Amino acid sequence: MSTGTVTRKRRAAMALALGVALLVAGCTTIYRDHGYVPTEEDLAKVAVGKSTRDQVAEAVGKPTSMGVLEGGDWYYVGSRWRYYGPLAPKEIERQVVAISFTPQGVVENVERFGLERGEVVVLSRRVTGTNIKGIGLVTQLLGSLGRVNAGQLLDNR
Repeated sequence: MSTGTVTRKRRAAMALALGVALLVAGCTTIYRDHGYVPTEEDLAKVAVGKSTRDQVAEAVGKPTSMGVLEGGDWYYVGSRWRYYGPLAPKEIERQVVAISFTPQGVVENVERFGLERGEVVVLSRRVTGTNIKGIGLVTQLLGSLGRVNAGQLLDNR
């Protein structure tokens, strides 16, 4: 065997190995988090029946969205997306933290919602009363799970 043939075979083997390595790296699962949901530690700083809007903003930050009805409740929305190779991204988790206020601007309820098998479930709740407000908006915020396409995600980068 000549030296030129061995060198060509070695180059071909190295190119093949590089191609396989790139293919395997392209099929790695990547997770991305979108939005913001306060942690339980941050929410512990919010005292139901005592904290004001300004104190909530200082403790956990400004909300992702606010309700225009029922006193302007605050909603923090976060989701987790899975990207796998050439497949379309898939939303695998979404949480909503809803903080409602009295007409005087004092925290009335702090609730964390999530989805389980497509149904809205309460993950945690601290309330001053039994009247739960805003569940319709929370259902809408959680209900669009998986209905966002990749183009919508790319436009918001």
